[in-house]
Amino acid sequence: MTRMLDLRVRASDSPYVERVWRSVAAGGPMASVAGAHQEIVVWGGPGAVRVEVRGPETRPCTLDVPPGLTAVGIVLAHGTSMPHLPAPTLVDATIACPSTGPRRFVLRGEEWTAPAYDDVEMLVGRLVRGGVLVRDPLVDDVLGGGAPRVGARSRERRVRAATGLNRRVIHGIERARAAAVLLSEGRTPLDVVGLLDFHDHPHLAHAMTRFVGRSASGLRARDVDVSLAYKADAQGRS
Repeated sequence: MTRMLDLRVRASDSPYVERVWRSVAAGGPMASVAGAHQEIVVWGGPGAVRVEVRGPETRPCTLDVPPGLTAVGIVLAHGTSMPHLPAPTLVDATIACPSTGPRRFVLRGEEWTAPAYDDVEMLVGRLVRGGVLVRDPLVDDVLGGGAPRVGARSRERRVRAATGLNRRVIHGIERARAAAVLLSEGRTPLDVVGLLDFHDHPHLAHAMTRFVGRSASGLRARDVDVSLAYKADAQGRS
């Protein structure tokens, strides 16, 4: 199948950022799978751009992407949020930031310069110093399997406040994304069930339908380009 999206992904040394991606679309149908992170996305090239804040997406969709569309995405780490945009209000939502110049945009009533792929940490640092981005380290710890010394209700409340989602949904989305990667690499559904601790094949099939929008067989056949279903530690081209 012809790739509809030339995608690069890199890690970040900022604790506020999970990863950074850059894409150039070849054009055509692209499946956007569910995702549990908030993102800041810059659309456009060296000239005029538009900037959006995207909340977690709990369901997949298929987009008809125009050829040549470019984007840079800052995937915020779990626990990173924007106090002026409460996380629960961002679930399945996108906020467009007003533009004030070719590479200038407004967030929380202040002007900022849109970053390029290699220097997003400069923008993130400015947003942190300006109080636009805050981080609750406990959330990342909890979602990473840690057991901080706070009650279960406090943990769940802080996870939901920072992400807009509960832990069960976040785990379901991230396991489905990992399954999509394995299936698209040619692993069998039986392999994936065992590797990712699904109960059985119907459990895997349900997760694929709910969060990826494609069957396991469709992903193995790569009948449509699947956007951003990459490994968390991916480097280079997906």
